Amino acid sequence: MENILHDVAAYYTRRLRDYGPTAKGVDWNSSESQTLRFQMLLQVCGSSASFSINDYGCGYGALADHLASRGLTGRYTGYDVSEAMIAQAATLHAGRPWCEFFAEESRLAPADFSVASGIFNVRLGFSDDEWKTYMLRLVDRLAFLSRQGFAFNALTTYADADRMRQDLFYADPLFWFDHCKRRYSRKVSLLHDYPLYEFTIVVKL
Repeated sequence: MENILHDVAAYYTRRLRDYGPTAKGVDWNSSESQTLRFQMLLQVCGSSASFSINDYGCGYGALADHLASRGLTGRYTGYDVSEAMIAQAATLHAGRPWCEFFAEESRLAPADFSVASGIFNVRLGFSDDEWKTYMLRLVDRLAFLSRQGFAFNALTTYADADRMRQDLFYADPLFWFDHCKRRYSRKVSLLHDYPLYEFTIVVKL
C-alpha cells in the first residue's frame, strides 16, 4: 500500500505541475467528461442538497465546485495523497467555510456519503493483482467512511481492446457489482450506459 500511495502521489503531483488545476491536471480528457463522472457518482445522494460528503481522491477540489452549483448546504471534505493537490485545493476554496481538505487519510471522519472518481485508473507499474488488492482495500475504506452510501468509478474491461493502455487498470464491472452486493448492501447499482469507457458503482447503505 505504501509503495502504491507514494507512486500515485508523485504521479498526480506531476500532472498538477504540468497542467495546473484543470481536468487534465487530474488526468481527464476534458472538463465535460469530468462533470459527467460527478453526475454519475452523485446519484448516490439522490435529489437532496443537504448532506455531508467525503471526496476520496479529491485532486484540486473540482467536485466542491460542482456541489456548490447544485446548492449543497452540508459539509464537503476532500482527501488526496498528493500534498500539492491539497495545497492547491485549499487555496482555490479558501472562501468556502463548508469545505476542508486533508492529505492524511486518518483525518477523514464518516460522512453521509463518500465518492471516489478516477482513483483506480492509473496503476502505473503495479501488477493487476496488486492493484486489485489495493482497490479492494480502498472500497472497504469508502464503505467505512459512509453512513448512507458511497460510489466509485473505474475503467471497464468492456473497453475496446485496441484502446486499452498498459499503464491503466481495467476492472470487471460484474465482479465489483457482485462484491458490493455481497459485502456491503443489497441496494447496489451498476451504471454502465454513459458514453465513457468506464462504469460507476453506487451503493446505498
